[in-house]
Amino acid sequence: MTTDARRTRCPYPHAERQDVVEELHGVRVPDPYRWLENAGTAETRRWSAEQEALYAAERASWPGLARWEAAVAALGAGARVRAPKVRGGRVFWLRQEAGQEHPVLVVADAGTGTTPPASGSATERVLLDPSALDPSGRTVLDAWEPSVEGDLLAYQVSRDGTEDSLLRVIDVATGQVVDGPLDRVRKSSVGWLPGGGAFYYVRRLDPRLNPGEERYHRRVCLHRVGTPPDADAVVFGEGRDKTQFYSVSVTEDGRWLGITATLGTGRGTDVHLADLSAAPLDRPPLRPVQEGMGAATRLHAVPGTGPADRVWLRTDRGAARGRVVACRPDELHLGPEAWHEVVPERPDAVLTHLVVLSGPELKNPLGLVAWTRDTVAEVTLHDLVEGRRVATVPLPGTGAVGDFSAVASGGHEAWFAYTDFVTPVRVLHFDARTRRLTRWERDADTPATSGADHPRGPATGGRADDAPATGGAAVGRPAADGAVTRQVSFPSRDGTTVRMFVISPGGHPDRPRPALLTGYGGFGRTMSPRYRAQVLAWVGAGGVFAWAGLRGGGEEGEAWHRAGSGAHKQNTFDDFAAAADRLIEDGWTEPGRIAIMGGSNGGLLVGAALTQEPGKYAAVVCSSPLLDMIRYELSGLGPSWTPEYGSARDPARLPVLLGYSPYHRVTPGTAYPAVLLTAADGDTRTDPLHARKMCAALQHATSGTGPILLRLEHGVGHGDRAASRAAALQAECLAFLASHVGLPAPDSAAGAPPR
Repeated sequence: MTTDARRTRCPYPHAERQDVVEELHGVRVPDPYRWLENAGTAETRRWSAEQEALYAAERASWPGLARWEAAVAALGAGARVRAPKVRGGRVFWLRQEAGQEHPVLVVADAGTGTTPPASGSATERVLLDPSALDPSGRTVLDAWEPSVEGDLLAYQVSRDGTEDSLLRVIDVATGQVVDGPLDRVRKSSVGWLPGGGAFYYVRRLDPRLNPGEERYHRRVCLHRVGTPPDADAVVFGEGRDKTQFYSVSVTEDGRWLGITATLGTGRGTDVHLADLSAAPLDRPPLRPVQEGMGAATRLHAVPGTGPADRVWLRTDRGAARGRVVACRPDELHLGPEAWHEVVPERPDAVLTHLVVLSGPELKNPLGLVAWTRDTVAEVTLHDLVEGRRVATVPLPGTGAVGDFSAVASGGHEAWFAYTDFVTPVRVLHFDARTRRLTRWERDADTPATSGADHPRGPATGGRADDAPATGGAAVGRPAADGAVTRQVSFPSRDGTTVRMFVISPGGHPDRPRPALLTGYGGFGRTMSPRYRAQVLAWVGAGGVFAWAGLRGGGEEGEAWHRAGSGAHKQNTFDDFAAAADRLIEDGWTEPGRIAIMGGSNGGLLVGAALTQEPGKYAAVVCSSPLLDMIRYELSGLGPSWTPEYGSARDPARLPVLLGYSPYHRVTPGTAYPAVLLTAADGDTRTDPLHARKMCAALQHATSGTGPILLRLEHGVGHGDRAASRAAALQAECLAFLASHVGLPAPDSAAGAPPR
């Protein structure tokens, strides 16, 4: 056992520091805990078991843990649904009631037109329930897609958090499995052909062909229902980079096949389109729409489109904040010279979603377009032929939208989700004929108190400067639980303006309070307002929660993303440090009372923060992190992330990666803050080895009084998990942080979530 100074119930488990040094491009890179990369050795298992025992002992000492658990559970317990998919005469949607561990997939007859019958109708029934498939709660419904006619459904489930899905097809009427399982899929998109006899999907090659690379080498295949998957025809992917991800889509009439390819998680997309009427289905005549341009482009086509009609592209090519262009399919290969802009780029907002509505009752196809302006959602309606904005759709509050859905056959209705910091996700319904936005009736049977239940009626007219006021439970307006949101702007260390949401009991810095700061800053992901039980539990206990939009994210478009990735990654960490400084300067908190938390890429963020400025933070939760940035690409989905971070094999990038790699910046004798690292043994994205190695390094190095702990969870992974397990993780993280910044646990009467 070591004798390092620490404040823990038990000594830290012994971890041998080995003299492992790797030379890269003439640079010697020490790696004393490389042996912890192998989870299966006896020594790693011994060390991990002792870490679990240490964590259990420490957790038992945290004051008010049961009250944190009760608050998080209550705030996250409300019923919720996801936007529906309408196919044939049926409507499908996900629903999760209070007390259910996982969402269930529900189906009902569509009734008149595409509007489902009233809630509680006898036609409504549960089609898939992950808990019925696996009462242990360790099986997750990863993806699902109904056939064109709505009589078949392809669904994908995985177990133990691995996200290694098995795809099956069921008969919707009987619930009987009629095809599958198809293995080697991972949340694959599915493009059904009319009649339900076949679909396109994405499958990995047999792992025996490329040992050690079994999570790569994807192909787009044509599967005929009822035939063995090994007989599937490969239609795309041969000869392309092993890390490419693919998505597929087919118009409801079965004419157009679209395929999108991205190099790992890079933002640039290659787009191909095939006219399926021109060749056999297993040899589609794919033509490039865009290749190798480094721009993100998505193709939108509707049934009934001919070669001389219009399709639409949502793209940031030539427009870093996004625009929509129209083009004829037979001219797409000509590139931008054949494009006609119908939704121009906005200098003040980033385009995030497009839904094309093309029902026969509409004069011209309309585009329902979502934007983020200063990280807050806006929705507008555009004539996709005349190229003009015709309406602004008023949202119920200052929040975020997503999960857009429309009738595949081209109708006048769309559904999407709305949320903000105090409003759980609500599904809204838009009718392009009346231009009215209402709460979807399937999501309206639960009483509610927030403004999201009362969308503001018809969209307003189409002047480019339309800006209807928004309200509801949102910025500057107290909610029933007393949480108030403000957005603040501040300069980063190089003068760049960064924005941050601050959620607090009163909406102003009345006195220094314990503060919890989080961020992400990666992969172009936007930190939009969204409902989180953790946020309201912290604020309900009297703390301040800060949500920062950092460079590397998508808050200001692709230029903002690039400014915090690759060689510029340090900008992300500088923005985060400036956010912490601003919280102190404005009086929200004070030194010694700032906790930070982040997961995945956000785990890298807080790992960098605690090693670059350890004295700034009192406590850190670092979840499912990347922390060894020299070897990250050798495990999990690491090879897919080199477009975001760069590779240590590149002599120009090695100094950048080594300069901020948290594991390599740990310095013996430093007073590090209290740190809780969390990881899951089923995580196939960020391997738990990062958390293990960082834990050992910090336990050896720290001279601080706060503990360094590792919480290793079994049977779950990086993504979705059972509701009770998610609530337990969140509550334990809050209890740990609160115990180090002086925040008392919330009262037992924390209350239920707003409805």
